[in-house]
Order: sequence, then C-alpha cells, then structure tokens
Amino acid sequence: MRVLVCPDSFTGTLSAPAAARAIAAGWHDAAPGDELTLAPLSDGGPGFVDVVHAALGGELLAVSVTGPLGDPVPATVLLAPDGTAYLESAQACGLHLVPHDRRDPTLTSTAGVGELIGAALDAGARALVVGLGGSGTNDGGAGALAALGAGPAEVLRAGGGALRDLDPAALDIAPARARLAAVELRIASDVDSPLLGLRGASAVFGPQKGATADQVQRLDAALEHFARAVQPGIGLNMAGSLAVAPGAGAAGGLGYGLLALGGQRVPGIATVLELTRLAIAASTVDVVVTGEGCFDWQSLQGKVVAGVAALAMAVARPCIVLAGQVEVGRREMAALGVESAFALAEIAGSAEAAIADPETHLRALAARVARTWSRR
Repeated sequence: MRVLVCPDSFTGTLSAPAAARAIAAGWHDAAPGDELTLAPLSDGGPGFVDVVHAALGGELLAVSVTGPLGDPVPATVLLAPDGTAYLESAQACGLHLVPHDRRDPTLTSTAGVGELIGAALDAGARALVVGLGGSGTNDGGAGALAALGAGPAEVLRAGGGALRDLDPAALDIAPARARLAAVELRIASDVDSPLLGLRGASAVFGPQKGATADQVQRLDAALEHFARAVQPGIGLNMAGSLAVAPGAGAAGGLGYGLLALGGQRVPGIATVLELTRLAIAASTVDVVVTGEGCFDWQSLQGKVVAGVAALAMAVARPCIVLAGQVEVGRREMAALGVESAFALAEIAGSAEAAIADPETHLRALAARVARTWSRR
C-alpha cells in the first residue's frame, strides 16, 4: 500500500515534520512493506517557511528581529528563485515565544514581523508572502507598521492595550505604505475572522493568548479606536472598511495591519498545496493521512486538515485524520471528506498524557490505524 503522510504541526508539542516522522514510524511498525511519502504541511502558521523551502528551494537568510516581548529572536527569510520572499509571522510574534507566566496580549507586539518584512525588502525581494498564524499578539499589526516607519512608534510598538491611548491625529502610516509601494504583498491565512466584535481577533483568539474577559473587551475597544484612526471617516461596518474584511482578525489583527499596507489575502493552505504540488502526490497513493493538535470546529474553516481532505476527495482517495483530540462529529467529517479520525487522547488515556509524550502516542496511534488500513 502507498501512503501519503501530510500533517500540520501539533500546536505546542510537535512540528509538522516531527509529526510526519512519528506517523511514518508507527505505520512502518505495523506495516513495514508499505510505501510512505512524507509531506509536512502548514496553512501559514508555524512551519510555513520550512514547507515552502522544501518545495521551492531558494536562499534562506538568517536574521534577528524583535520578539513579542521585546527580546531579540532568530527568524528566517526565504528568497525563492523567482524573487518572492516567504516569511512566517510566528517566528517573530508566535505564542511559543511567550512563556506561560508572561502571556498578556495587551503587551505583546508584532514589531518583529515588520522587521522581517524590512529584511526581505533590503534583500531585494520583488514580492512578499507572509504566513499568518500561531501568534501571541493582539495589536492589529500596529507594531509591524511602526517597524516599517509608521508613527508614533512608541505607541504602536507598545502592544494592543496601548492603542487606546493613540492620538488619531498623530497616526501616520504613509511611510510604511511607501516602503511597500513597489512590491506585491500577499497574506497567507485561512482565518476569516474580521478585526472586531464577537468573531474578531480579541474575542475569538485573545483567551488562547492569555487574555482575561476584561482584557478581551479592552483589546477590542483599543483595536476599534486604532481602526478608526487608520481609516478616518469610514464606518467600521461600511463598505471599504478593512476592519470587516475576511482575515483582518488573523494573528491578533496582524491581517488588518498588512491589509492597510495594501496586502491581498490569499488562502494559506491552498497556497501551500499549490506550491508543494500535493495533488499529484495524492493521486498516486492509496490513502492520505493528515493530522493536527485538535480536530475541531476551527479545522472546518479551511485549515490544513480541511484542505487535505478536499484534495483527497478530489482525487478519490480516502483521508484519515490523526489528532490530539477529535471534536468533530461523523456528519461533519463526511462533509469535509474525512473517512475516519482518531485521537491520541484515546490511546494515551487522557489529553494530559498525550501532551506529555505526543511523539510516542502518535507513533502508537499510527500503528493501530495501519493494522486496519494496510490490510484493506
């Protein structure tokens, strides 16, 4: 049997390549004669640059940028052979860069993302693709704008909470727009949330980054104040308002900040699937195996699992999901194109046990699945 193994990262525990290796090892334990092809994936979040580099080649430039808490962190710019630069916002403002006891999205900043963009421009990039996801920030992209020349820098760099003190008359993002005027900017993300409200950046993702209920309300109000300053005279719910654009709420509103610079949102997983030519690989195998940390309602919104399932269905191949937890019902799975889904928590005994040793349990789960599927 030929098997395509193409998981996303298991957030906070395993990178996509590590997850792919664990699945392959477990499958091989149970079915050593099967032929396995590994293709780790990303929808724009953690691992985006590595996945694109494996597909396209190109030059990797190591840079140091400002992390979400103001400390320097290492990051990478991928310059592809056609002159396009691929960047991963999580390298500069990812939640994994913020210790659990310091998670406060009123304070964290996306300044490092702007510095990454600047490094790509300085390296001669003719186009930019910025992958969004996995952020520990909620500043509407204000920090990134400041790093590219917008002002007042001291307020814009100070985190989402500080935006409530922004003087609209003092805001000037023209220098940042001018810096990007000659290049095409694409924003790779599958989060379709707007900037504000019950489906916005603060309400949906703020609690995952450590925000209390009170902080969620204050952050949403601060982002509303920021949005009114960026587009004065345009109602937040009117045509032309970037605040209601799909994806504006991605990465704590970083999507909004990049849209304000003239960026165009593109589907993250669709972009990766196209670059990796995964449809060709899927059409040559007997079964497709994907996975992620939690297979839940967010998975249905166009993340890696949804993209892989749709691709597998298009080439008439069964798709199996291995996840830390499975919270999607059979009807939703079937509509997505997923044949079966299996949870690490079941084989580990609990979600806590699965998180404590994800590689071992993912390998064991893959072996169990292989014993059934390899004999079909």
